[in-house]
Amino acid sequence: MRVTSVFAAANMTTITVFGGTGFVGRAIVRTLVDAGHHVRIAARLPTLPAWSDASDPLSTIRVDIRDAGQVTEALDGADGAVNAVSLYVQRRDSSFAAIHVDGAAQLARLAREAGVERLVHLSGIGIDARSPSAYVRARAAGEAAVLEAFPQATLLRPSVLFGPEDAFLSTLAGLTRLPAIPLFGHGEMRLQPVHVGDAARAVDRILGSHPPRQRLFELGGPDVLRYRDVLGLVMAHLGRERPLIPVPLAVWHGLALLASILPHPPLTRDQVILMSRNNLANPDIAGFESLGILPHALRDSLPSCLPGG
Repeated sequence: MRVTSVFAAANMTTITVFGGTGFVGRAIVRTLVDAGHHVRIAARLPTLPAWSDASDPLSTIRVDIRDAGQVTEALDGADGAVNAVSLYVQRRDSSFAAIHVDGAAQLARLAREAGVERLVHLSGIGIDARSPSAYVRARAAGEAAVLEAFPQATLLRPSVLFGPEDAFLSTLAGLTRLPAIPLFGHGEMRLQPVHVGDAARAVDRILGSHPPRQRLFELGGPDVLRYRDVLGLVMAHLGRERPLIPVPLAVWHGLALLASILPHPPLTRDQVILMSRNNLANPDIAGFESLGILPHALRDSLPSCLPGG
């Protein structure tokens, strides 16, 4: 049973987390509940987390971010809202524009109309309206649309996220089972991996009783690592040394083109573009330090994120 102090209960706020069953959303939900908030999990297939019990201030509601009526219902009585809805591969029934632009803008507009005090919109580092990636362009357009609809919204841009049961480290761990690991180019792309729990703590600080003045944050972990370095850390942790084989990006683009004919492509052009560019936080934009958060290093976190070799 979770114990909530009398002070926290008396000052409890209601926060709706859209996408609350996803990788990032789940971490945000748990952090907000631990902080004493009532959390409303809004998702297309909402479920209560396995760690919860009847004493937790949790509720669920079925929501498609594209449905204005459902979004309005999910925002009713909420003091704050978080948009953690994500789409990484376009499908026939769901496009980047529909989710990251139109859906995000509609959520922001309805939140403002509902009198929601604070809105946190999760995006990502590397936003560029001129990017060759449709995903990145949609993220950029989504940020602009959110701010137009809810000018006081806070934008949160994390670098690549990792944590238990993630898609990032688990994919790399799977690659270590191959006799050799293909790299994107020479694997020199640099990134600042962010523990999902640290990103969730950032959301909690923004929605807390003493919110920061800044409205834009770029979250980068404490270490700047090349992609090949991350693979090295994962291999060392699992005890699986494998040769790293450089593969030209042009070859990856060709493979992505071939894979695009599949119903569920294992590789997309957008993913190749993302893996060919650095993913580093801008030092001139507020980050973890401005929120009083000391982020976890990837190396130290591997034992809790990946089973041993």
